Amino acid sequence: MSTTESEARPPGAQSWAEVHASEDFQRLRSRLRRFVFPMTALFLVWYLTYVVVADYAHDFMAIKVVGNINIGLIFGLLQFVSTFAITALYIRYANRKLDPIADRIRKNMEGDES
Repeated sequence: MSTTESEARPPGAQSWAEVHASEDFQRLRSRLRRFVFPMTALFLVWYLTYVVVADYAHDFMAIKVVGNINIGLIFGLLQFVSTFAITALYIRYANRKLDPIADRIRKNMEGDES
């Protein structure tokens, strides 16, 4: 570590390497991945199912539900609904599971002891 680097950092603050190796950071990464990877896989399966059904089951997707609204249109609109639902779930998850750890890491990086 250079003298410039140690002078620029407040007393008690951690370096990036120290933070990356910390238990809090590893826990944060693990919790993020536990949400992101399964949710991404679920959404991709849902989206690809929609695309495959739209391509190979024309008669099914063309079934009229109400007026000119058919199953294909409903499934397409549900793609938007699922995107908003995933966003809401992520915000809730981040507020409860990720933000407290991230705040603690930030305070350690900045050298806050309060």
